[in-house]
Amino acid sequence: MQGGPAVTFTVLPDPESVTAARHFTLTRLTDWGLAPLGDDVGLVVSELVTNALRHSGGTSSWWKSPDGHRGDVHEFGDASDPLCSAPTAIRLRLLHRAPWLLCGIFDASSDGPRRKEPDYIAETGRGLHLVESFSSRWGWSSLPFGKVVWALFKTT
Repeated sequence: MQGGPAVTFTVLPDPESVTAARHFTLTRLTDWGLAPLGDDVGLVVSELVTNALRHSGGTSSWWKSPDGHRGDVHEFGDASDPLCSAPTAIRLRLLHRAPWLLCGIFDASSDGPRRKEPDYIAETGRGLHLVESFSSRWGWSSLPFGKVVWALFKTT
């Protein structure tokens, strides 16, 4: 993927960060002229961030700043990215390279995501089925500091 914008959002270990990540995503999509993708991409980002918070061990409160700030925006490749100094951070990256939008959720867990058989009565457990349904393709890759779970969307 060559050219086009890319941004990173650091997700703090707080359930309210899911809303912040979704809002960040919708704002960037609007900035990039991709607002029609907002519902699908916002849902997928919410599911993947929720999974990262729930399963990566990223729930310690030491990340919350005294002023209650819940996330920072960094340009792609920004040397001030907190993940460099805090490997347990959860990070959302959005990359737009026409005709694709790539959403990646980075976390410190090396455990890959596992889809469960859907239990239509349970309140949880359907997240990866939603990710599969609303994205063009999804997957995950192991990294030296954990993993990235990604979802790809067609923009045209």
